[in-house]
Amino acid sequence: MARMLDRYNAEIVPQLAKFTKRENRLSLPRLSKIVLNMGVGKALQDKERIKHAADHLGLITGQRAQVTKARMAVSGFRLREGNEIGCRVTLRGKRMFEFLDRLINVALPRIRDFRGVNPKSFDGNGNYSMGLTEQLVFPEIDPDKVSFTQGMDITFVTNTKNDSEARELLRLFGMPFRDDSNKS
Repeated sequence: MARMLDRYNAEIVPQLAKFTKRENRLSLPRLSKIVLNMGVGKALQDKERIKHAADHLGLITGQRAQVTKARMAVSGFRLREGNEIGCRVTLRGKRMFEFLDRLINVALPRIRDFRGVNPKSFDGNGNYSMGLTEQLVFPEIDPDKVSFTQGMDITFVTNTKNDSEARELLRLFGMPFRDDSNKS
């Protein structure tokens, strides 16, 4: 079983019950899914980029990436409907908790000059989004075989509609939120 899932059941659930003042375990905040998205804008000029990005996303998550296509044409970007412009992976269950563990304990500490993730990136419905500037922070990616760096967006979807409950859930998982309280 995933280490973070064991931790959720053993440690985080009692602390969340105390924080929310609710005893029903099913009403407590929990992670529903994690969505990783890579927008590969340069894929319009170089078709190999989308394949490499999808391969990297598959290595990072352990699940094959879905290639996304443009829904509508945008002439300013020379984009036609149906062009392949990105890739994404939706993680649930055991893989989701394993990815969360690797993200928090391995990938985020490898970011240069890392001071924590933005605590204000919640959407008002209990979902948290963050961005990474390169895929090389994950140890699964061999830097010698990478021809280009690619950023990604990571969205944590929770079952709660309250940002403070979702923030507490992610904090208990060990998400290193930046402390913005000392700024004026």
